[in-house]
Amino acid sequence: MKPIRKKRIILWLLGIVCLSIHILGYFPLVVEKGYSTGFYPVFSKQLRFLTGWLPWSLGDLLYGLLVIWLVWKILQFIKWVYKVKFKELSISFYKEKAGKGLMYLACIYIVFNVFWGINYDRKGIRWQLGLPSQKYTEAELIEMNGLLLNKLNEGKAYLLRQQLKLPDVKGLVPDVKKAYRQASFKYSFLKYENESLKPGLWSAWQSYTGITGYYNPFTGEAQVNKNIPAFLLPYTSCHEVAHQLGYAKEDEANFVGYLAAMSSTDTLFHYSVYFDLFLYANRNLYMLDSIAAKTFSEKLSNEVRADIMAMRKYQRQHRSFLQPVIIWIYTQFLLGNRQPQGILSYDEVVGFIIAYHKKFKVI
Repeated sequence: MKPIRKKRIILWLLGIVCLSIHILGYFPLVVEKGYSTGFYPVFSKQLRFLTGWLPWSLGDLLYGLLVIWLVWKILQFIKWVYKVKFKELSISFYKEKAGKGLMYLACIYIVFNVFWGINYDRKGIRWQLGLPSQKYTEAELIEMNGLLLNKLNEGKAYLLRQQLKLPDVKGLVPDVKKAYRQASFKYSFLKYENESLKPGLWSAWQSYTGITGYYNPFTGEAQVNKNIPAFLLPYTSCHEVAHQLGYAKEDEANFVGYLAAMSSTDTLFHYSVYFDLFLYANRNLYMLDSIAAKTFSEKLSNEVRADIMAMRKYQRQHRSFLQPVIIWIYTQFLLGNRQPQGILSYDEVVGFIIAYHKKFKVI
């Protein structure tokens, strides 16, 4: 078989696999039962077993090497451009390069989806818990702001009385695992084994991109930016572990992180999750009734306000030209994975919390 014909056959086969994965996304129940609660839990557990024992992030290291390789390739390409006259290149040359590029992209798409990405098309946590519709009224949003406000103030007051020392990412790992173990007693599908939660190697760089944490589907590791304010670490860690367990969409990962954090016996976990949820709920209320939203914000205790100011100070100190670029790229990624709200998908956890409160009468 001629090399050119062989490459065409491989490209067609890769295209068929990519198309099959895309079509599978239109059958969420099949994805849920066959992949998300069938193949993926077993596969991801073994992947975490392979990388979890490392004290540092293999995924961060590989991404760092990838950046270096890409820079080197770009420099090589620029050098090549100056030497070659494009008019002298044949059409077959361009076809060959385009074919190689498509093959690489197809392989990345397939590996990403098989390792984790198909989870974007699952039925998800709302279906698993039998929650009602995520649509809510303004009155329900106002009620939720009030509930979260009280929980937030109470949690901060308790932490101040106890004078607890805030942990770092490594110190949180046993507590995050314990929180998920407690959650799994009620929801067996939240069982978390072979933990692989690590501080990011590039936390300083991540701070200037607005990244607080991320999940690497190729290594199974969850990375948390160790430089963010410490009171944000527990909920951020629970959120990233939710991604590890197959909850790909950001609103679902936020909600699963909430279920885990609230299952913890540690008030710091409760405060961390209430802190973020109040900001989400209050921001959503501001879009409907800015006066009501401001009224709730003014009722926050001085100590909670101090934490909000500390978070905003951290954000101001790490503003850079990279943030809008990263946000735009990630928004496009979310839009391409069935999250029409883009970066605002995180805020949609409010609908989950209200639905959960409706059904179980707890928050």
